[in-house]
Amino acid sequence: MSKKNRVTDEEALSYHLEPTPGKLEINASTPMATQRDLSLAYSPGVAVPVEAIAENPELAYDYTTKGNMVAVISNGTAILGLGNLGALASKPVMEGKSVLFKRFADVNSIDLELDTEDPDEFINAVRLMGPSFGGINLEDIKAPECFIIEQRLREEMDIPVFHDDQHGTAVICAAGLLNALHLTGKKIEDCKIVLNGAGAAGIACIELIKAMGAKHDNCIVCDTKGVIFQGRTEGMNQWKSAHAANTKERTLEEAMTGADVFLGVSAKGAVTQDMVKSMADNPVIFAMANPDPEITPEDAHEVRPDAIVATGRSDYPNQVNNVLCFPYLFRGALDIRARTINDAMKIACAEALAKLAREDVPDEVAVAYGQKLTFGRDYIIPTPFDPRLIYTIPPAVAQAGIETGVSRKAIVDFDAYTVALRSRMDPTASMLEGLHNRARTKNARMIFAEGDDIRVLRAAVSYQRSGLGQALVVGREDDVKEKLTAAGLADAYRELTIVNARNTEHLETYRSFLYSRLQRKGYDAQDVHRLASRDRHVFSALMLAHGHGDGLITGATRKSAHVLELLNHVLDVSPKDGAVGVTALLRNGRIVLIADTLVHEWPDENTLADIAERGAATARSLGLEPRVAFVSFSTFGYPVSERAEKMHIAPKVLDSRGVDFEYDGEMTVDVAMNPDVLAQYPFCRLSGPANVLVVPARHSSSISVKLMQEMGGATVIGPILSGVDHPVQICSTTSSTNDILNMAVMAACNVG
Repeated sequence: MSKKNRVTDEEALSYHLEPTPGKLEINASTPMATQRDLSLAYSPGVAVPVEAIAENPELAYDYTTKGNMVAVISNGTAILGLGNLGALASKPVMEGKSVLFKRFADVNSIDLELDTEDPDEFINAVRLMGPSFGGINLEDIKAPECFIIEQRLREEMDIPVFHDDQHGTAVICAAGLLNALHLTGKKIEDCKIVLNGAGAAGIACIELIKAMGAKHDNCIVCDTKGVIFQGRTEGMNQWKSAHAANTKERTLEEAMTGADVFLGVSAKGAVTQDMVKSMADNPVIFAMANPDPEITPEDAHEVRPDAIVATGRSDYPNQVNNVLCFPYLFRGALDIRARTINDAMKIACAEALAKLAREDVPDEVAVAYGQKLTFGRDYIIPTPFDPRLIYTIPPAVAQAGIETGVSRKAIVDFDAYTVALRSRMDPTASMLEGLHNRARTKNARMIFAEGDDIRVLRAAVSYQRSGLGQALVVGREDDVKEKLTAAGLADAYRELTIVNARNTEHLETYRSFLYSRLQRKGYDAQDVHRLASRDRHVFSALMLAHGHGDGLITGATRKSAHVLELLNHVLDVSPKDGAVGVTALLRNGRIVLIADTLVHEWPDENTLADIAERGAATARSLGLEPRVAFVSFSTFGYPVSERAEKMHIAPKVLDSRGVDFEYDGEMTVDVAMNPDVLAQYPFCRLSGPANVLVVPARHSSSISVKLMQEMGGATVIGPILSGVDHPVQICSTTSSTNDILNMAVMAACNVG
């Protein structure tokens, strides 16, 4: 794991414990409020689909969750790199895999842990559960049992059975290899390919590559005993024997001589620089051992600058990451009600991934990763958070399944299918991940003003350990150490930088600066000294103003209005300075910004226009194309009310300014956000539901946000302080550790 993104035991356990144990829950997708609802959901209404399915089993895909439900199943005999720890210990991993299915491809998933190491018992248990699911994802099962289990289940079941440890790695490896060979001008059938590691993933990689055109005797497979050659008897089994080559080479070192491609799914350090030196021109090296590769990209490039290198790690270019495959492969398979996932579908997945990496990368992806990504030696595999994956990979998989006759359902209109896939995307997750990636690129020194609060300290630790930048905590050393120790984070004390008036060399500079700002506002030198040396909010703002930090997070322990007043002693964050508070609400895959939620009490039409511009700018900094609605209790002039008049006039103010974003108003919230209601007003200038709502007053924004948070279950980020010269963000007193961390990320990215 990268040292810049460290996860401690305490953080990992806390993540899985809070807010409720585990990582997933089950929610009803139909109304359950009335007795009639329950009568339809269960008895007597449920008898109707029961009889229909009994008569025609295919209707189970229409009347139940079967068609969008995958079981993630393990017996815990090969958990990650930890070995055989048993079925129960594998549950956190299987829950995690289920979450990834939902997060990336909107596939419902449930984890099942089977307490047996007997392949026959395992096979029988899974086979008997077949009617419940549209597909089976096998996970963390040791070799060679995984080969036996998958093969038997594929023969005995009429739904896709896919061992991701084998085939997920193989598909991503194949996609990267296609592009690496494209760059080097080599053909797969001409390449000498060396594989080190003859376990589940290795065997799957070499089988898929051979299916794509690599020649049998050009593929040299090695294990811990050396080359697998024809006639070898030691340490062999039927799966290894199938890949025994006609060769005189006996060691990995011999095999690497003249090799065009190295594929590693083995162990750290298995490949030396001398081995890399002996490879052919423009060698391709996929060192996929985790967490440490067979050889690091630095060591490989030191001796062979012409090498194209991929690893399994996120802190190096060209990450071979299974999440690029299994969610989208199953998405396509489920949507055609496939009976199996065959080689053609896996190859289609690999080819679609390879093609995607060769296309221009959207600006939103470049912004998210803080760099322009262009197809080349350091970008041969798409990034896991590329939003195009959901509507690019499944159609290719589905098409291959239909053409090879394993589908129960044809897709007639692939254009419509692509549009439907786009609608499954969850922009909230992509937005947050993009911001975190941008923050890592910025590597900002973040000032956490309230080091006496454990939530703030946890957020500071997470900020630093996530590789986002340096955390500067304002507080007393002994107090910070005591609180971190009590929270099980004693080792973090040495990592954080603790700052206060007692240990800074800049206090006199701070006092002089503050006195120059406040001397004509009723503050004498003694008042200024107290503020600079004793008030953590003012002290932190002084640090930021003098460039002794790159961003500031405060407000977790004091009311925002009071904190804003203190900050104004040092920074220009008042209404007259153009400051605006914009709160982001994230719910059910939608993002809506509400403004102003912090600064302006009762804005007039001109100020409302200012707020709209700041809200639009914030939306764009979050990767959204703004559609602004001035919301009210009236819609386009009715009912007539003096209190709604300013919301009617504000769009006309924007008309005179010639802004470059969509806006309209006044309108009620349902008109602004519900496409069906909006369609009743064809003259409205919004092309779709609004994502920035400008509200009449701060009290209405506060009510709206808190109501959505408490009743609607929305995730609230903000208020994001926009329109100010310094990257400062103010949390609320009810903020969780994660909320504070999100605000730190906003400050690091200078959102607003």
